[in-house]
Amino acid sequence: MENGIEQYLSETFDVSIPAQSSQEQLEIFLAERINYLIVNDFSSLVHILYRIDVSEQKIKTLLKENSNADAGRILAALIIERQLQKQQSRQHGRDNKNIIDENESW
Repeated sequence: MENGIEQYLSETFDVSIPAQSSQEQLEIFLAERINYLIVNDFSSLVHILYRIDVSEQKIKTLLKENSNADAGRILAALIIERQLQKQQSRQHGRDNKNIIDENESW
């Protein structure tokens, strides 16, 4: 995983995530923390999901379709997916900025 994502999620969820964790390892660490928040501080979890901009509809659909699965693991996967999307979008924006002709830029 990218260090920026690990660091951001570590800070956001107040959990220690080892550097250079694989996506699966990251999901496991996050799932544990998310399950804790589901039981002990659900409003904080909702706030985090809103701030990260995870699709509420996607959450509802996946939780309903996988009712016997670990909810923390499902949410962790969605959070990581969303962070990767944001990272790709930022990179795409940087790449396009370099392509713009000087006369057309602000």
